[in-house]
Amino acid sequence: MIKTDTGKSVVTRLRVSGRKLQQGPEMWPNLPEEILLVIFSYLDAQALGRLAQVCRKLRHFTGKDAVWRGFAKKGLNSGFSHQGTDTASGISIKERVRVSKNWKNGCCRRDTMLKWKRNLMPWICLDRDLLYLSQAEEIRAYRLHSNVKSLHRQPFAAFLGHREDVCRFVLASSHIISGGGDGRIAIHKAHSTFSIQFTAHDQDVNCVDCHRGIIVSGSRDQTAKVWSLSSSRVGQCLHTIQTDDRVWSVAINPMLSSFITGTACCGHSSPLRIWDLQSGQLITCLGTDFRRGAGVLDVCYETPYTLLSCGYDTYIRYWDSRTSTSSSTLRSSESSRKVCF
Repeated sequence: MIKTDTGKSVVTRLRVSGRKLQQGPEMWPNLPEEILLVIFSYLDAQALGRLAQVCRKLRHFTGKDAVWRGFAKKGLNSGFSHQGTDTASGISIKERVRVSKNWKNGCCRRDTMLKWKRNLMPWICLDRDLLYLSQAEEIRAYRLHSNVKSLHRQPFAAFLGHREDVCRFVLASSHIISGGGDGRIAIHKAHSTFSIQFTAHDQDVNCVDCHRGIIVSGSRDQTAKVWSLSSSRVGQCLHTIQTDDRVWSVAINPMLSSFITGTACCGHSSPLRIWDLQSGQLITCLGTDFRRGAGVLDVCYETPYTLLSCGYDTYIRYWDSRTSTSSSTLRSSESSRKVCF
């Protein structure tokens, strides 16, 4: 049957089995899971969704992660890295495939989950069943309901530490690291009351990133700085890099060998520059086709050698740092000027 039947005929036969399930036992529920997985591998996502409507046993089996893993690895923004590593293990793979297909097709629910009176652009981050949201000078944490379609209206935690608006924050190693308009960096333990703040820059801290105990920050004061997350060296600056331009975005290389800065592109050099993390020396610049003022709002490493950038010129670029050129570009709409990764 596996060699000769198409996906459609497999679905038809299992539907028939599902109808007869109330009349008596059938062979297919007793088949090993490995054989069922091979059979289901011939089906597309739509057929698997219909198969889940046949009976309770099929619904339970088609909800398993192993059934959808192949679809997720080929999908967009489904929680799997380029090497196939699962980076979102707390979320059902079937649910991630659904979101990935909706993302690709431009489908979304327009229900309002939260409202607030202040006219500010928030920064959000989802960590398993917790949604972290910056609102003015604080970061609030909301729990998602079990159906993952709504969240509790009241936050269960709020993290303070800034005198002005939070510009950006990241989650790393059970810490929340944020930069604010007051030039300070705040570090919170996600599940405790531990908190520490220190003055990092002379102006707004527009961006922060953290990886394996190293923090990198960028500011309007035209500098990027490297900090240690170690308890004995918190607040101690390891390097200060003069960028001669306002820094809008930073990202640390996954190999912890370098980091990249994205600037406002108001000078004569490329807004994308890679710096050595140990010495703070410039390694290379990426690209030469940026228009003046085409600031880089966000950068994101996909692998140690490839990364994505987006900015005010409405382009999303895919870079290979080994060649210093972008292999592909995507023109987005005007509204994407405010979109980050």
